[in-house]
Amino acid sequence: MRKYKKKSDRIIKIAKERIKILFEEANKTKSKDFANKYVKLARKISMKTKVPISKELKKQFCKHCYSHLKQGENVRVRINEKGIIYTCLECNKQMRFPIR
Repeated sequence: MRKYKKKSDRIIKIAKERIKILFEEANKTKSKDFANKYVKLARKISMKTKVPISKELKKQFCKHCYSHLKQGENVRVRINEKGIIYTCLECNKQMRFPIR
């Protein structure tokens, strides 16, 4: 088991702010390429600083191809008795989110 140095609170705060800003920019832009780049950059920041991406933001990108998801453009949302199913229309993979 590896022991990592704990990141300072300042670094964690900056990383969370940048991740949030990148997802906001991905939502604003019209270009799919830029939106996907923003998501990949946010993931890199998250992995580098070991800061988890929030639950709301995790639903905005595909877990398989890491493309930014916009309803009506490249994602199909279905509600089942077990939960919500997101289908990415770029890679045709499904993500399931249980309803509690």
